[in-house]
This record gives sequence, C-alpha cells and structure tokens, in this order.
Amino acid sequence: APEYRRHGRSKGNFEMLAWLFMRLSGVVLVVLIFAHLFVNLMVGEGVHAIDFGFVAGKWADPFWQVWDLVMLWLAMLHGTNGVRVIINDYAEKNATRMTLKTILYIASAVIVILGTLVIFTFDPCPAGAAAELLPPFCPAA
Repeated sequence: APEYRRHGRSKGNFEMLAWLFMRLSGVVLVVLIFAHLFVNLMVGEGVHAIDFGFVAGKWADPFWQVWDLVMLWLAMLHGTNGVRVIINDYAEKNATRMTLKTILYIASAVIVILGTLVIFTFDPCPAGAAAELLPPFCPAA
C-alpha cells in the first residue's frame, strides 16, 4: 500500500467547516434548483415559454436576480470545494497541488464575477441599439 507522506501543519477547523458547508450547501442547492426547474419548466407554458423574453422578464424582478445569484454562488463554491478535495486527495506533489488549486480558484472567481455581472447588468433593451436588433417587447422595437 502507498505510504502517506504529507506532514503539513494542522489546518484547524477549516476542513471540518468545509465538510459541513458541503452538506448544508448541498441541501440548499437541491431546494433552489428544484424550485428553479419547477418555475421554468412547469409553470405557465412550460419549456415552450423559455426564450430571451422569459429570462429578461425574470431578471427584471430583484427576487429572481437574488435567487439566481445565490444559486450561482452556492453552486460554484460547492463545486470548487469538491474539486479542491479531489486535488488534495490525488495530487501527490506540493507544486502540482498548488498549481491545480490556483487554476481552480482563478477559474471559479472569473465565473462568479462574470455571472454576477451578467445577472445585475443584464439589459434586454439597451439604449441606442438598432430597432431591428431589439426584441419585440422593447419600447423602441
């Protein structure tokens, strides 16, 4: 059997808190995702109603912006923590482990930042856009 050779400093309560976060965020994500799927696929016209206008209408309401933001942040933190654990378990060299986790953290931060910007800056009817490019629900179209 391979010998475990890493003898790093104690990480305190971080690993226990990360383990607890995974369980709690998993439960919250199940509720958020199933409610998201129900609203998008079952209410109203169902899947046939999902288009640009549907998303624009949802994101016009701050409730749905926050809902999608919480879903994005929790999913990314949950997934990043899971991949971090896998990297710690399978990367044998410290340099490899550090490189992989750095790439993971940068990619996660970029996705969270861009997703947050999209949710809060989404404007389906930008000022100055050509009328033929605007969706039909925009006042200038």
